[in-house]
Amino acid sequence: MKDDGANASFGILRSPFFVEAGEWAAGRSWIWRAILLLYLGWVGIRHLADPLSNSLFGGLTLGIHELGHLILRPLGNWPGIAGGSLAQIAAPIAAGAIFYRQRDYFGIAVAGAWLAFSLWGLATYIGDARAQELPLLALGPDPIHDWNWMLGKLGLLGWDKGLAFLTRATAFVDWLASMAFGGWLVWSMRAKRSEPLDQGS
Repeated sequence: MKDDGANASFGILRSPFFVEAGEWAAGRSWIWRAILLLYLGWVGIRHLADPLSNSLFGGLTLGIHELGHLILRPLGNWPGIAGGSLAQIAAPIAAGAIFYRQRDYFGIAVAGAWLAFSLWGLATYIGDARAQELPLLALGPDPIHDWNWMLGKLGLLGWDKGLAFLTRATAFVDWLASMAFGGWLVWSMRAKRSEPLDQGS
């Protein structure tokens, strides 16, 4: 069984995506990326310890959340209210897609971590749907609790804690995968640091 697991792991590393990522890592600067990865790890641990934890990504995510409301509000109540949560999930996914198109594999890891932080924040918001204890920020004078409104309309308000748990679990898996991928890239960069050219550092 252990051999099968090891073979599966090496099989993944031999996939075209990881082969290309390993080639991309060759000769690139690893020190500043390792420092950034440590920061992403620290932020993730803080989110695990405290659901209300914040970071540099928090302000960016909040701004995108509010922008999502603003952009989709003309389409009606549902798009306008759901737009904030949709935007804060879509933004890091879009960033990851852009990094992939540019073949910036470490950028993909960072975008993955940002998605995890966004999902952790969203989980806290979902879990507050019934209690409505979180302070709300809105562009209008009478802010609506997005998830109280949406789950209430769907008759799922009693599911807020369960949905929050699933969102937190998804965030954790995503963060762990992003950290592992970023760590593997940094290790690959360091292992190949003796190669001559530092491309795109």
